[in-house]
Formats: sequence, C-alpha cells, structure tokens
Amino acid sequence: MSTAERRIVIVGDSIAGCTAARELRARGHDGALTMIGADPDGYYARPPLSKHVLKGDVAEAETWDLSDLGITSIGDRAVSVDTDRRIVTTADGTDVPYDALIVATGASARRIADPQQAGENVLRTFADVRALRTKLDTARTAVVVGAGFLGLEVASACIARDIEVTVVDVDPPLHRLLGPNLSDAITARAEAASVRFVRADSPVSLMGSPVRGIERAGRTLEADVVVTCAGDVPETGWLTGAGIADARGVAVDECCATALPDVFAAGDVAYSRTGSGRSPFWSNAVAQGKVAAASVLGLDPACAPSDDYFWTEILGLSIKVVGPLPLQGDPTVLEGAVDEGSALLQWNHDDGRVTIVAFGIKKPVGLLRRLARDSAVSTN
Repeated sequence: MSTAERRIVIVGDSIAGCTAARELRARGHDGALTMIGADPDGYYARPPLSKHVLKGDVAEAETWDLSDLGITSIGDRAVSVDTDRRIVTTADGTDVPYDALIVATGASARRIADPQQAGENVLRTFADVRALRTKLDTARTAVVVGAGFLGLEVASACIARDIEVTVVDVDPPLHRLLGPNLSDAITARAEAASVRFVRADSPVSLMGSPVRGIERAGRTLEADVVVTCAGDVPETGWLTGAGIADARGVAVDECCATALPDVFAAGDVAYSRTGSGRSPFWSNAVAQGKVAAASVLGLDPACAPSDDYFWTEILGLSIKVVGPLPLQGDPTVLEGAVDEGSALLQWNHDDGRVTIVAFGIKKPVGLLRRLARDSAVSTN
C-alpha cells in the first residue's frame, strides 16, 4: 500500500498531534488524514496560558489554523481502540478506521481532591484558564499547591493582580529540577514580591466542597481561591486493553514507535523506553510529533525525538534552559551573577551532556543551543 492510500489517524489535538499533521503533509502524505480531538477551543498553544493569558497580558489563547492541511477533524473524545481491527471509537460511537495511528492525547492535570469534592481549580486547558481567571477577578487571597514551574507561574499571575498568595509544597521552589542554587534565588525574588512559601511535611489535602482551603498535618489554611499545580497524568484511559500503555504513559522507541505495528505516540502521553521517563515539555512534543510523522511514512526523521529546551517567566524573571534536568552541584558562571538576577550558567553532567541556563538575561535560544552543543563536544 502506498503512503497516499494509507489512512492515517491522529488522536489528540495537542501540539504533538498538530505538529505531526503538518509534518505528514510537508513530507508528502497526500492521502486521508483524520484528527480526533475533544477540546472545544480547537488547536492552541498551552505554554502561554499560564505565562500570559492567566495574568491578563492577552485575552485569548494563541490558536493554530490547520485548514490548509485537508484534515478530517472529529470533535469528540476517543474512548477505545481495537488494534486488531484497526479502529478507533469515539464517545458518540463513531468508528474511525486507520492504517497507521499516532497517539497524541497528551496529559491531564493531576488532581488531589476527593471524588465528592467540588471546586478544585487546575490549569491545563484554555477553559481552565477562563474559569480560574474569573475567580481571580474577585479574589483577595489564593493558595497554590505545588512550587514547580506551573505553580510559580500561577503565583506570578496572582501577584500581578494584587492577590495575596501562598505557595505550598514539600520541597523548596523548583528545588527538584533546578537545584539549590537557583531555587534559593527564585525563592528570594518571590518573597521580595510578597509571595509566601509554606513547607509541608506531608502531602496536603483540600478542604471543603466547594474547596475553600487546604489541610496539612492537622492545620488548615483558607483562601478565596485554591489552585492545584501538582503535575500531570498521561491520557491513556482510552487505550485500556490495547497493550501499549502503563502508568507512565505509552512507551516508544527512537522512532516514536510503540510495541504494536503501525502505532506511534508523541508528546506528553509518551515516554522513551530507554530514557528517564516522560519529558512533558513543549519542545519535546514538537520534536516527537515530527519524528512520529516521518516514521509513519517510512522516512528518516529530520530531528531527534527529544529536545531539552524549556522556558518560564516568574515575576518578570525569564528563565531559559537548554539541556537535561535536574541540575546538581554548582554551575560555571559564564556571565553576570545569580544574586543580581542576570546570569548565564553552565552545568556539566557526568554523562558528558551540558545544560545552559539563561537566568534573567536576554539570550536567543539559538545561542544557548550552540553553547550547550559546543561545550558538550569540548568536554568529551
């Protein structure tokens, strides 16, 4: 069967799914291409939601127009897949046949509320942001559960709105990923902006229904708004019984191929069989979408299936990271100083790889990539 005759189905309107669709057309597939996605807001970029849309810098999500690709779009949720018959079934009972399948359903926000509790706020979709933004419009106090990238971005949005915010976590802010050096600097900057940090001795639980606060070690902390930023969970429920998903997501090889023939996966739902697990970053999703598309067509990928690049903005401080995480030990300071809020830093890892961090300093991503690449070569 020629590639033009193959029916290719992408499940998931994520950045990985959209990238795969565009790459399939760019690499020559002019046959049937179907995308199944349940988000009523269509195709849009998620990173700006917490960085800009929640703060009110922009009112709407950045949407993508795929109308030039000739895609058959099905606005529904996939509920199952029969890999023997090669059919995906949607919530309304529609059967969608495929010759090749790309799983790109991403991940959903991890929730900590009990099933009977109402009012837990999370931030994953544009709908989540709209709902949370409405609540923040009238809030005076907020509690954010989780001091990771997302939690600190939400805290930044609260400060921008003059909302008194407390961030709760068992670890210091970003300590697990960026290490003590940058964690201490970020904490100091946030505290200077009136963000309050509370260390929890154990995981917290939400209080009330609707939620009106948190409980930790027998103590309570009430707020007008409580936001859970406790990570994400790969969207694999619809793959039950297919034999390709587990608690970590969908395992893939360097070609983004799963254990089943003609089934591929990309984005936050996927993890490398030989790597350290999922890397739920935007740049990885883009890279995997391109690799999965090339693999479906039997072509050589134009890039690697991973891209260690991430950026965030915390209280006006831009942080760009090129290279693997987590960071351990003290960095080499290439330029500036961390305590002055402007530094270019380098970490050398035991495996020869290098991580470059632009901490509050304006540097183009291309330069950071080149520094990481050249430094890795020179140390090997």
